[in-house]
Amino acid sequence: MVGRHYRMSDHYEVGREKIREFARAVRDFHPAHWHEDAAWELGFDGLIAPPTFSSIILLLLQRKMFDSVLTGYDISQVLQTEQSIRAHRPLVAGDQLRCDTYVESFRQFGDMDFMVIRNVFTNQYKELLQTAHTTVVAHTGAEVATELATAVDGVIMSGEALRQRQDATRRPEHALDGGIVECFDEVLPEDGLDEPPVRVPCGIAFDELQVGTELPTRVVPLSRGDLVNYAGVSGDSNPIHFSEHVAIAAGLPGVVSHGLLTMGLGASYLTDWLGDPAAIAEYGVRFAGFAPVSATRQCEVEFHGRVKALDPDRRAATIALTAVSDGRKLFGRASAEVLLR
Repeated sequence: MVGRHYRMSDHYEVGREKIREFARAVRDFHPAHWHEDAAWELGFDGLIAPPTFSSIILLLLQRKMFDSVLTGYDISQVLQTEQSIRAHRPLVAGDQLRCDTYVESFRQFGDMDFMVIRNVFTNQYKELLQTAHTTVVAHTGAEVATELATAVDGVIMSGEALRQRQDATRRPEHALDGGIVECFDEVLPEDGLDEPPVRVPCGIAFDELQVGTELPTRVVPLSRGDLVNYAGVSGDSNPIHFSEHVAIAAGLPGVVSHGLLTMGLGASYLTDWLGDPAAIAEYGVRFAGFAPVSATRQCEVEFHGRVKALDPDRRAATIALTAVSDGRKLFGRASAEVLLR
């Protein structure tokens, strides 16, 4: 599998209302996600998508890969452990996204397989928009408990149960290609596409910061309603994020937040501080824990940041991020490179 190249068989068009839905789900209220006038002031032709908007397509593509290519795994035994994004320019309403996917590495430790997948997003003009790396671990030796399988099948979205995904006769004819195709005649190099010109950020000035500068703390409440809303907006149908019965059967203390939701909230925290959503050049998170969310009350996630390094040549800063809920660290490691004026 290492080195093989796949592509979505159809493009994904970024819609203005989807941008607003996603911005609401990750609590990002920068005007450029909501109003064209604000996006135009930053130099863009349409609404700017929040930095982690591409997670929608990444989840879709991951599901297609495990349904059509990596068929030897039970997706309920697959866990995403790390996600990083390099933004060449923000995704904008009207972009027709093409995603090329490469299996970059594979390692096996006992009954666990670790895979790193590189996803390259381009638009209809063949401009390079974003490069994302996803690390997943798949358990190969563990049998899914009957109780867990039954619990999942009883509450998961129709058509997503394991036996339904495996039964090709139940799929519509137009879906039989799996949604991805393998590419043999085209290699997409790391630096072989047109990158948009570097823009001057509109946020914080480089001279305002020094190594060790602390960002203001932000506390974000999360309820079950927030989890259900994010599941619908992002397409993440894993029932551990809304069903107590399934979560407990999976060995969790109860319903827990999505890792990509906390990552999106962290990006919103950065955007709020920077004042310019297009100034986030790189952002990566290694997931370390979940935030349990009660059925009767909100939990709280506390975000904090610190300037770890400064690059005067690029007028950039590296920010170390932390996210804590009920004393639990949600990120094992999280950092972002942001561009400054």
